[in-house]
Amino acid sequence: MLLASVVPIRADDDVPLKDRITKANRGDSRSQMALAYCYRDGKGVKRDYAEAMRWAHPVADQGDAGAMDFVGWMYFQGLGVKRSPEIAVGYFKAAAGESATAAWNLGQCYFAAQGVDQNVPKALATWKRAATMGHGRSASTAAMVYLAGEGIAPDPQEARKLAERAVELNDPSGYVVLGELQYQAGDVEKARASWTKVSKMRPVGRTGSPTQPSDRMAAQQGADLLKLIEYRGRKAEPGQFALVPMPHIHQGWNNCGATSCAIFARSQGKKVGGWDVKRLCPSPLGTGTDWGDLLKASSKLDLHWKLVTFAPDDDGFDKATAFARTELDAGRSLVIDFKYTGPEYPGGEAGHTLALVGYIAKEDLYILCNPAIATPGLQLMTAKDLKRYWRSDHYGAISKNILSRPAIVRDR
Repeated sequence: MLLASVVPIRADDDVPLKDRITKANRGDSRSQMALAYCYRDGKGVKRDYAEAMRWAHPVADQGDAGAMDFVGWMYFQGLGVKRSPEIAVGYFKAAAGESATAAWNLGQCYFAAQGVDQNVPKALATWKRAATMGHGRSASTAAMVYLAGEGIAPDPQEARKLAERAVELNDPSGYVVLGELQYQAGDVEKARASWTKVSKMRPVGRTGSPTQPSDRMAAQQGADLLKLIEYRGRKAEPGQFALVPMPHIHQGWNNCGATSCAIFARSQGKKVGGWDVKRLCPSPLGTGTDWGDLLKASSKLDLHWKLVTFAPDDDGFDKATAFARTELDAGRSLVIDFKYTGPEYPGGEAGHTLALVGYIAKEDLYILCNPAIATPGLQLMTAKDLKRYWRSDHYGAISKNILSRPAIVRDR
């Protein structure tokens, strides 16, 4: 799942495109960048990444930090140019002293070994610098890394300080993380206040969609956590309710599979992180992980996991959820894989691995622990949405491109 982002220059929406082009051709850098964003996002014009780069490059060449961040992002994503994290890092480094979003993106590169060697302390230092410049998401992300101890020793006090900074900057994820720290400290009412605050920042529903933008996701997560207060720590009631506690880890760029398995391993007493599990697999950091390799990694950790699959039809879903509820009733979570389809994804589809950790039978709801959202990573999902998304044909070579509902479970 995509975790890096840039913030566009706010061009005046009422400026006619023709006037913008006239000003841009005269060398007006603000108009040039406004056009770059229009063409990148398809706003008022047909989306054209090459045209976006044509307008942004001259501004970046003049040393404009926002433009350099824009161009770096395009190289990072491979939009209008051949993907090159190495070139992207060069632009992010050049802009990070002035651009908070460039510092955020550079921290993501250090954290996930994109264009540079992995260096978690450098990632954290860069995110902290971005936070001092007003980038709230950098503060909340750094807080999650300190809290989980991913690539560094855990530091709850530093996590708390950064979560509070994120809240000062009104970052939605910051409220989620601070609320969790308050909840873990036993101050349920303060946690409730934090999650109530974030739940009112954006429209929320009974549950959200796993494809929501991060700010909408955080608001919905706040609403979900408010509902889950009455269930967390409560003894399971087989057939009615279960919630298996899971230690959440921030996944970083394109590391959902290994991170979900690290969360799974931590729930079984192993002190490993997402990058530790990834290094037990042959694929490079920052690339997708074959589920066959994840199963082999469990053996190296002296854990015993197996793959189970169910048919992608209605009968298969009924069998899959019946099996899942039996596992959850026994205090055993599952790692599952989602498939998203639509024109917004490269090649028309994308996948995401996460953990299934509970259910509430009377409301036909399921509880997920998602490494791509804010700590504690808990979110609610309807059975209807779980049926739609819990399916995959690209979870590894063992899938043989056959669509199924896969899960990694303990091999008892």
